[in-house]
Amino acid sequence: MIVSPDCRFWTHLVMAYVFTFWTCYVLQKEYEIVASMRLHFLASEHRRPDQFTVLVRNVPPDPDESVSELVEHFFLVNHPDHYLTHQVVYNANKLAKLVKEKKKMHNWHDYYQLKYSRNQSKRPLTKTGYLSLLGDRVDAIDFYTSEIERLSKEIAFERERITNNSKSVMPAAFVSFKTRWGAAVCAQTQQSRNPTIWLTEWAPEPRDVYWPNLAIPFVSLTVRRLIIAVAFFFLTFFFMIPIALVQSLANIEGIEKALPFLKSVIEESFIKSFIQGFLPGIALKIFLILLPTILMLMSKFEGFICLSALERRSAARYYRFILVNVFLGSIITGTAFQQLNSFIHQSANDIPRTIGVSIPMKATFFITYIMVDGWAGIAGEILRLKPLIMYHLKNFFLVKTEKDREEAMDPGSLGFNTGEPQIQFYFLLGLVYAVVTPILLPFIIVFFGLAYVVFRHQIINVYNQEYESGAAFWPDVHGRIIAALIISQLLLMGLLSTKQAAQSTPLLIALPILTIWFNRFCKGRYEPAFARYPLQEAMMKDTLERTREPNLNLKGYLQSAYIHPVFKGGDDDEDDAITEDWEQENVLVPTKRQSRRNTPLPSKYSGSSSPSLPEVVHEQPQP
Repeated sequence: MIVSPDCRFWTHLVMAYVFTFWTCYVLQKEYEIVASMRLHFLASEHRRPDQFTVLVRNVPPDPDESVSELVEHFFLVNHPDHYLTHQVVYNANKLAKLVKEKKKMHNWHDYYQLKYSRNQSKRPLTKTGYLSLLGDRVDAIDFYTSEIERLSKEIAFERERITNNSKSVMPAAFVSFKTRWGAAVCAQTQQSRNPTIWLTEWAPEPRDVYWPNLAIPFVSLTVRRLIIAVAFFFLTFFFMIPIALVQSLANIEGIEKALPFLKSVIEESFIKSFIQGFLPGIALKIFLILLPTILMLMSKFEGFICLSALERRSAARYYRFILVNVFLGSIITGTAFQQLNSFIHQSANDIPRTIGVSIPMKATFFITYIMVDGWAGIAGEILRLKPLIMYHLKNFFLVKTEKDREEAMDPGSLGFNTGEPQIQFYFLLGLVYAVVTPILLPFIIVFFGLAYVVFRHQIINVYNQEYESGAAFWPDVHGRIIAALIISQLLLMGLLSTKQAAQSTPLLIALPILTIWFNRFCKGRYEPAFARYPLQEAMMKDTLERTREPNLNLKGYLQSAYIHPVFKGGDDDEDDAITEDWEQENVLVPTKRQSRRNTPLPSKYSGSSSPSLPEVVHEQPQP
């Protein structure tokens, strides 16, 4: 029986609908499960400071009051029954550098003390210059003792400067409330008639805060993000040049034409197979090694205030980068390199058609890429060769004390900014090639099976948890899978438009439309669970906590939760006392401004029996 070409094309068309509906069904079920798990997690987890705390930014300047006084009076007026305490944000970046340098000097001092204790016949020596390689040779213990004393004085001076200089106080504060309900109302509402001031958002948990970026003025964030957007655009598209060179390695004829003296070597069967098979994937992997670090630095420059936001933004950019350079770049420069000039100048309507023609031709390359990047990457993850090599290098060159050894052995945390977009890239490959070249699917299935087993083990037994986001990544994951599904549909339309079944191509137009509608449905139905905290859930949690712990000292629990780490107790005696000094600043102060002479007294909190606020001195209104 002879099967007509049209019949075979109709099979591709039907399977496109099958894969689309199945993907949407699984995504909808998964979104529902993840949203339910997130709400259950928020309802059942133990008390955390971020449940009661809101970050307030862009506090307007006031000539009569400091930022601390202004924040306190604003929330006493507008949230009189729920406001509890606040902690202003200080620009302590310079102080943090001094503290870090002092710890480094302490470490060197301990190292030389230990060295001297083992051999007291000779005092250890060191050089005073750069990396202890230049300068005069002096007694190491005395030198680092003097350095520690010098840094202690600078740290004390810098702390005094921050405390007394109003310019060190940023127009932002962490504001804590007596209840989760009060915090939810504040975080999810507009505080002022002017929507550009008194901006509120949920505070990240204390260990998730990226403190250096809190010192960035809010007004500069827009400019910073514009700069990074332009920089990322040029990084993405100029990176196409090395990608094009890498993909040209798969073209034996091109190499022989450019380097004719290598013809006899290249024609060897083993070398030819290696060049066409594995060399492009390996070279591409090498080019991408430094990319995550570059993208993380770009996210930090943008000014995100928490580690989870930094990783989410880096993950989004990493996915877009590999989508353009690895997927589209490999297709365009690999099979249409000779027609690249015409591709640039052709109509935008012809781009899906051109790429669609190229997709089946690159199936072999992506099979190789899955084995080199995916399978080998998973094997490298379970073996952890890179951390093992780095540990031995640190142990040989950097480790001086047991504290150094512990830091060198730190396994770190799971890199969401790289692992998550890489896994989603394989979703993209699977969705694109499921209908066009199904032979790719077994390779992807093997990758996901290995990835599940390996990462489950690593998360449970190896990595440290750096923060808890409560599945905040999922909406981004869902959105990128939807984008991959739409890309696969458009490319299939471009491919079929070049075949004898061009008249069947319009039947695929319904797929992107249905997919976009499905995405809008999921955003409206499930995404609010990831963006807002239901007041009903907050009230239930508050009521349950008041019942279980009627004598909870909530203010004592929140008082120092969001103090900058350099002001908290550390290894030094002087650090132990600074926390108490900082906590004493969080007392309510008399109202100065005439417009706020009638600031209401906070009402007694009738549920939690938490200690009432210190008495506020109020001026009586003039008759």
